Amino acid sequence: MQGRFITFEGGEGAGKSTQIRRLRDRLEKAGLEVVVTREPGGSPGAEMIREVLLSGKAKSLGPRGEAMLFAAARADHVDATIRPGLAAGKWVLCDRYADSTRVYQGEAGVDGQMLDLLELAATAGLKPDLTVLIDVPADVGLKRVEARSHNPSGAAPDRFEADTLAVHERRRSLFLELAENEPDRIAVVDGAGDVAAVEAAIWQAVTTRLGLEDAGRG
Repeated sequence: MQGRFITFEGGEGAGKSTQIRRLRDRLEKAGLEVVVTREPGGSPGAEMIREVLLSGKAKSLGPRGEAMLFAAARADHVDATIRPGLAAGKWVLCDRYADSTRVYQGEAGVDGQMLDLLELAATAGLKPDLTVLIDVPADVGLKRVEARSHNPSGAAPDRFEADTLAVHERRRSLFLELAENEPDRIAVVDGAGDVAAVEAAIWQAVTTRLGLEDAGRG
């Protein structure tokens, strides 16, 4: 049986990683095999590109160059991790996918037609069955990033987290615009509430949209 592909999108500090872990646990309790992965990254080749992108080493290439690197990482990720997982009947949960490139590199000025071509080359038409957009105000997300960076086990803000509030606000608007244009694929979840409430809203979206109503009652 073919698996299902769920992507998580949102601005910095949206809480995607936490919610992916919680959804994985729920799906596994429902008897499903789950693969958790991320972009950029998720495969050996893509992880090497991730370090270059998030460290800021590729910033001098400009938004078009960064978009090409994201596409190269995505192509390897799709071929090495996502498609094999789906073919094996597993549910693949991915932290970011092509929507992030459309938002982040689109906001930076990369032409939409070029992004279309890069997405087609990288994904060969593989689209998510469901995209969960965790929406939080940009200032709330950035405060979470700052708090995380002050945690002894936390990391310093990466190349994209360190951008200005105005940039983050534009990205949020672009994510919401994508959701408005593709409501059948993208479920918008308010990420400003407590973790349990966000988890419940995501589970509701997954069970109703992907035919897991029985699991949702279990």
